[in-house]
Amino acid sequence: MVEERTPESPPKGLGKKKGRTVEFFDLRGKDAQPPRRVSAIAEFDRVTGGGLVPGSATLVGGDPGIGKSTLMMQVAAALAATHGAVYISGEEAIDQLRLRAHRLGLDDRPVSLAAATSVRDIVSTLDNPSTPDVVVIDSIQCMYVDSLESAPGTVAQVRTSAQELIHLAKRLGFALILVGHVTKEGAIAGPRILEHMVDTVLYFEGDRSHHFRILRAVKNRFGPADEIGVFEMTELGLIEVANPSALFLSEHDEDITGASVFACMEGSRPMLVEIQSLIAGSAQATPRRAVVGWDSGRLAMLMAVLDARCGLALSGFEVYLNIAGGLKIAEPAADLAVAAALISSITGSPVPVETVVFGEVGLSGEVRAVSQLEARLKEAEKLGFTRAIIPALRAKPGLRSTKLATKMQITEINHLENLVSLFPDVNGCPVPIVSKTERAHG
Repeated sequence: MVEERTPESPPKGLGKKKGRTVEFFDLRGKDAQPPRRVSAIAEFDRVTGGGLVPGSATLVGGDPGIGKSTLMMQVAAALAATHGAVYISGEEAIDQLRLRAHRLGLDDRPVSLAAATSVRDIVSTLDNPSTPDVVVIDSIQCMYVDSLESAPGTVAQVRTSAQELIHLAKRLGFALILVGHVTKEGAIAGPRILEHMVDTVLYFEGDRSHHFRILRAVKNRFGPADEIGVFEMTELGLIEVANPSALFLSEHDEDITGASVFACMEGSRPMLVEIQSLIAGSAQATPRRAVVGWDSGRLAMLMAVLDARCGLALSGFEVYLNIAGGLKIAEPAADLAVAAALISSITGSPVPVETVVFGEVGLSGEVRAVSQLEARLKEAEKLGFTRAIIPALRAKPGLRSTKLATKMQITEINHLENLVSLFPDVNGCPVPIVSKTERAHG
């Protein structure tokens, strides 16, 4: 057997033309990194990871009328105090932009306004020695490249327009902010690759019937993801909310049944929200389940655990669950607080006053530990809560003690049955309570 080596042929797509040599660099670099461009709007700077990075591209999406243009106008005006800021609108005329600035009280800010939709014109205007530090494009769906025959807003136009603007921002070193529309499903309109092309993706969320808005980072190459900033919408624009827990608990009633307070983590920020539940009799063959702000599938799982492991037969009742204030919660640490609200609603016994609840519930009914436990307790203690119902503390390898540095009265539970036993009226509730012996015998 004799081995014969054949010459390797280049890939078909490259042909025979030789490419240029790619230059490599080390990790440290010789020059210091340029400082971030801080807007002095603390909630916006928190979400972006401490300010805008020069040469970065940020995509901001949200529902129509939620306040994206208002937020971008305020951010551009705040950055204009120390940096050159340009606001280019493809949807509104200059007079409309001035009316918004007048309503927000930003008439005297040195923001340069422009109304344009041609990417070629925008690139030619910005590519000069006096390049601004921050450029806002409102919105990317209105921009078009004249070399393409498709209409603005199509997949090809959005992808090409964003590519040209992002390439210009990285070459000249200015921070680019693109405003994007969202579809009915809540995703940013246009190709999915648009979110991969930019460095940061922010979603501006909120119910227009409520007065607060949430700016959430779902992707950030220069900071933590899932960080949120909370704003309140007023007649004078968006106002920062330094203590969102107080906002979401402003109408919390301690004596009401079917309500519990959950200590959640949004990024690196602990926050307290109220979970409300209502259980009512049903004359329908299939009782209704309505969930607002939480996962309906997880509610069905939790109700099954309460039925199979704790004997609370909720299958014949209508169950309604709501996260107060319109906030959306995704972390499984809310399981224990939801279970407390359900048990409180069916027993008619309120959750003990000044009590915060959090913990993950498994399918066997066990209560699992959650992350950043002490940060949640500190936020609750700061707002005047004196009690906490948490998962049982287990010693971690390498730690001598599991004692918490808090003055709150801690109730540790390791199974969902322990939570049921905390409500004194549970034996007199209208829901059938099945004992362990009865469950064992079917």
